[in-house]
Amino acid sequence: MVVRHEARNAAAPRMATLAEGSPGQALGNGAGIRMRVGVIGATGYVGGRLVPELLAAGHQVRCLARMPSRLDRVPWRNRVEVVAADVFDAPSVESGFRGLDAVYYLVHSMGHARDFEQADRLGAENTRMAAERADVGRLIYLGGLGHNDPAGLSDHLASRHEVGRILGSGTVPLTELRAAVIIGSGSASFEMLRHLVEVLPLMVCPRWVTKTRCQPIAIADVLRHLVSALRSPDGAGRIVEIGGPDVLTYGEMMQRYAEVAGLRRRLIIPVPLLTPRLSSHWVNLVTPLPIGLARPLVDSLCNDVVVGAGEQLPGHDDGRGPLSFEEAVRDALARVKDLEVSTSWMDSASNAGSAMPMPQDPSWAGGTVLEDVRAKWSAASPREVFATVSGVGGRRGWYFANGLWAARGWVDKLLGGVGMRRGRRHPDQLRVGDALDFFRVEVYDPPRLLRLRAEMKLPGEAWLEWHVAPATGGRGGTTLQQRARFHPRGIAGRLYWWALLLPHALIWSRLIERLARVAAEGAARIPSPD
Repeated sequence: MVVRHEARNAAAPRMATLAEGSPGQALGNGAGIRMRVGVIGATGYVGGRLVPELLAAGHQVRCLARMPSRLDRVPWRNRVEVVAADVFDAPSVESGFRGLDAVYYLVHSMGHARDFEQADRLGAENTRMAAERADVGRLIYLGGLGHNDPAGLSDHLASRHEVGRILGSGTVPLTELRAAVIIGSGSASFEMLRHLVEVLPLMVCPRWVTKTRCQPIAIADVLRHLVSALRSPDGAGRIVEIGGPDVLTYGEMMQRYAEVAGLRRRLIIPVPLLTPRLSSHWVNLVTPLPIGLARPLVDSLCNDVVVGAGEQLPGHDDGRGPLSFEEAVRDALARVKDLEVSTSWMDSASNAGSAMPMPQDPSWAGGTVLEDVRAKWSAASPREVFATVSGVGGRRGWYFANGLWAARGWVDKLLGGVGMRRGRRHPDQLRVGDALDFFRVEVYDPPRLLRLRAEMKLPGEAWLEWHVAPATGGRGGTTLQQRARFHPRGIAGRLYWWALLLPHALIWSRLIERLARVAAEGAARIPSPD
């Protein structure tokens, strides 16, 4: 990883220990100093991943959010202080800054405001003034790479640089980190790359896609830099350019992504006719990114974003060096157990990395997961319903269209898959890791959740799961929720899902109906799990 430092005209950083008791004066350079840190943008992509890193480093964290309720579901909510503050409301920001030693500024208005440059300008000015009045010791800001001549930059990158100049123009020292494309699930640039490559085996692209150079960086390495900025007094008042070990064109990034994702090499045809504006409409059509976000991102792809000549950054504390582009993509593509951004997956996947989806990510983050969701009420108790659900497959069958299930198993065998002959270990009992026809038990949590992972030959990954919960509304009984989920691989995966949409809809609707009815009738006579 390469880092380049550039000096700013700013006040020298104030350094002392937290024990001295004065806010803004805990910026010593020793490791292990506990600081009171504010994060503006904790509901965003980088901020939401930075907070647990700061907590792990022993710092006290205060999240300043325009809508504090958006942090209610994050797994670290009870470990931080959350206050309502809006960068467009200067008094609320100043109040939120009181007592803080350092503040991370990780917000931008791109995709949220029509004139995002003006909005970013106002937010930066309010933050700078509030930091001075509240006697904050340091501001830390994550901006964008690009040369320093605003005339040659896209509107997005020029605005990013302007925000840095505004934040650094006051008396509070600023550490400005500049990065190019951040590789991690939920990063807007990465999600645009992901969806383009996965959906399109052939792409007609602007010529600059094969010429513009970029130095991507893994989100894990970005977070390491951000946390280190707290204990590095020589960084205050400087611009720090950061990047990964690879310098690639956007075309090369697409091909390397395809290789890591197990897709065929993409055919990229560069043409001189596509302008960034036309390209942004195409991106909006093919990917889930909103046009307000896609347009400035595409505009920025015309600029080289490479770290200038500088020194090599040391490796991680565990001796591992910075992540390559391929390693960062592998981390981002790793599937988490809950398969959806809206769940607190960190509770059940403690080893999941910062490159994976998180609860506060936008709806377009985390890759494409197609699903069929159904719910049914049953008069049976939750334990009786769960016992019925956990008895599916094997000799007992699937309660509906067993001939279709068997036919699918034969097709799978012809394709070289496992088929349906494995059955199940025990007719009534399950445990994590058990084979169940052409599924495998991935989560078994009686009497609440059963998740099966498909092991048949598919152009993607598939899961079938049931959630069991007491019914609400005073009617008694149980609510059974069933989800069939599919993570498609390439265009073939999407065609597979849509081609079988109607037959799958019939199977899934009848399956949940039969499960609810059998549980209520007690026909299965399956012992309740312990």
